[in-house]
Amino acid sequence: MGGNNWSFKASDLVTVPNILTYLRFLLVAPFIFFFLNKNYIAAALCIGFSGLSDCLDGFLARKLDQVTSLGKILDPIADKVTLVSVAVCMVIYMPSLLPIMLVMIGKEFLMLLGGLILLIMKVTPPPARWYGKVATVIFYLSVCTIIFLKAAFNITNDMLITVTFIVTAAFMVFALVMYAALIVKQIKAEKQENRSIN
Repeated sequence: MGGNNWSFKASDLVTVPNILTYLRFLLVAPFIFFFLNKNYIAAALCIGFSGLSDCLDGFLARKLDQVTSLGKILDPIADKVTLVSVAVCMVIYMPSLLPIMLVMIGKEFLMLLGGLILLIMKVTPPPARWYGKVATVIFYLSVCTIIFLKAAFNITNDMLITVTFIVTAAFMVFALVMYAALIVKQIKAEKQENRSIN
């Protein structure tokens, strides 16, 4: 459970799942550019590809036996960079979304903080759970739906947008609570393991 689970190899840099994670980082800048220039279809495509690669990388990591320590670090960072970028753009698009977006960003910050604590303790962070993936999928679907309605039909319904992101934020808070319980459990187990060794 401790530091022995962490190993980094040069070959880890070019695994299929990690390449997909790099793609998510690379899609952030084009998304912001297209969104701010009101090219909403291109922006939706960027987020769509990002969400698809996010769903695929974990599956392929297990399927191809390419689960790596590097991937465990980069994957959640890519999620957080993408979410914060989208949140900022959506607040620019609709300033009244700021409170909801702050909740979502706060969730990602707390998740990152928990991961850093585990990293300092040399404890392997927990792998993605179904509730985390569901929250992520709902987030991507919400953004793509709102952008698509604006691009294809010029529909901008403030109530629809607000409700959509309230539901998304609720799922993210649920995922945060579940992950927090998991992280606390891991920390307690690590402390017990250290006590038994000493």
